[in-house]
Amino acid sequence: MVTLSKRHAVFASIVAASLVFYWKTINELVMYAFSDQSYSHIVIIPFISLFLLYTERKAVFSETHTALVPGICLAFLGILACWASTKLLFVQSGNDSLSAAAFSLVSLWIGGFVACYGGRATRAGIFPLLFLVLMVPFPGPVLARTIALLQRGSTDVAYATIRAVGVPVLRQGLFLSLPGLRIEIATECSGIRSSMALLITCLLAAHFFLRTPWKMFLFIAFSLPLAVVKNGVRIATLAILSVYVDPGFLSGRLHREGGFVFFFLMLAILWPILLLLQRSENRSGRLKSSVEEKTGSEFASG
Repeated sequence: MVTLSKRHAVFASIVAASLVFYWKTINELVMYAFSDQSYSHIVIIPFISLFLLYTERKAVFSETHTALVPGICLAFLGILACWASTKLLFVQSGNDSLSAAAFSLVSLWIGGFVACYGGRATRAGIFPLLFLVLMVPFPGPVLARTIALLQRGSTDVAYATIRAVGVPVLRQGLFLSLPGLRIEIATECSGIRSSMALLITCLLAAHFFLRTPWKMFLFIAFSLPLAVVKNGVRIATLAILSVYVDPGFLSGRLHREGGFVFFFLMLAILWPILLLLQRSENRSGRLKSSVEEKTGSEFASG
């Protein structure tokens, strides 16, 4: 019988070997994480997944068995997808190649986990395992469309906010014209970095505090429009302050570092929603227990 410690040793060996084999990919991912705001979250994802597996180890590893065939198939599919995307006609840029290589690496890790620990452990640890997918950079076209969507949404919100407070504003595409000021909602202003941070935070909050799948999905879905609203309000605030207080607001600390202020503001909005969903689950759980107890007592008396 294979002990759990031996399974850990084998899986650790698989991960160590993959780090050597994929060293170029890992190095490129780290470089992107520190040089491009679109990828700044990548470097912390595997550590979060590892932490989640460790904190939930009793549930995840309570029942393990070897599942070589499905694990090897999953790892092979990831490697095959990487090969196909780089050798055939799917890759359009260097970023696409990195995305394919990162997906292959994640598939290898998940496949190794399945092979070492089996289906029961995989189901119990499905969230930390799938969380690793966030390591995979968006392919170039997907990233471009995502940024464009965030730009348009942020422009809509900023324009509506400025008008709502009574400040004259004219919109032309991604440009907003205020008295003595014309700004463009450029790629750097799309807010993709803070949007990813908010999405990751909501994913973790839903995992820790909610149990019902549709309520988890609903809470996570709230983060997407709120990310756009947060960025649009931030742009509007900076524009209004630069017109009526000091033009330096467009290049000052609030512009460079103020994203955290609006990020925590969005968390303050999401927190009551999370509590409401959590309490509804608790009420449903108590109601279910009450019904089961009543049914059991009636069956016993009968």
